[in-house]
Amino acid sequence: MKKSIIYFDKPGPENTEETIKAAYERAIELGVKDIVVASSYGRTALKLIEYFDVNQFNIVAVTICEGYKDMGWTISKEEKEKLLSKGIKVYTGVHSLDGDVSSAFAERFKGFSVNEIVTQTLYRFGQGLKVCVEIVLMAADAGLIPVDKDVIAIAGTDRGADTAIVVKPAYSRKFLELKIKEIIAKPRIF
Repeated sequence: MKKSIIYFDKPGPENTEETIKAAYERAIELGVKDIVVASSYGRTALKLIEYFDVNQFNIVAVTICEGYKDMGWTISKEEKEKLLSKGIKVYTGVHSLDGDVSSAFAERFKGFSVNEIVTQTLYRFGQGLKVCVEIVLMAADAGLIPVDKDVIAIAGTDRGADTAIVVKPAYSRKFLELKIKEIIAKPRIF
């Protein structure tokens, strides 16, 4: 099989439209019905419904947990309600790979957790790819996507979307069963 990968010159929200369009086209080609998207404030998730019909796709928006509220990164109640009213499922929880209890100990005692090693390894491919893996783990743990079928994950660097992958999900506790099957799009330079 030969497939093209979209490589963006730089990361960022200006790649959102093309990333979502490419993810949609690949979902149609593969018959993938479950789409997981990182969306801190709801805008990227709302953009998805310009392509993905919520009556035909299970769209799950994963938002950052309340532990980051002091940094201004959390979704408002109004933004969350807007997503829900459009038929998008919303999950907010502790990041599977970062910002959990192990991070607190690593920060305090200047060590590294396995989560941080995985996170840093995935960052070698770009922030969006790390976030794609993380949101799939989170959505699977919440029971919002199946773990026996491929899904498409969409994420970005800071805001918007610049990365999309086809992935076989897994629960966090079964992380080693997760498989990144295809890269649809990602920044070349990050």
